[in-house]
Amino acid sequence: MMNKNKAKFIIVLVISLLALTLILQNTTAVETRVLFMTITMPRALLLLVTFLVGFIAGLITMSVLTGKSSKKPEGQH
Repeated sequence: MMNKNKAKFIIVLVISLLALTLILQNTTAVETRVLFMTITMPRALLLLVTFLVGFIAGLITMSVLTGKSSKKPEGQH
């Protein structure tokens, strides 16, 4: 049976290869309208920005729903 570190490495490698393929296949420039601005950028960058915005929104939602806070209760140090 494969150990966990080797399995994690293989998963990260596969995801990295898929991301690299996605970037290399989407290098053409696209125009994107944001409010009143028109921004021209490579499609791969637009995909990355969209992914990061969704990821950050997911992290914020998760932290709000689970009630986790970075502050410790007053009685603990």
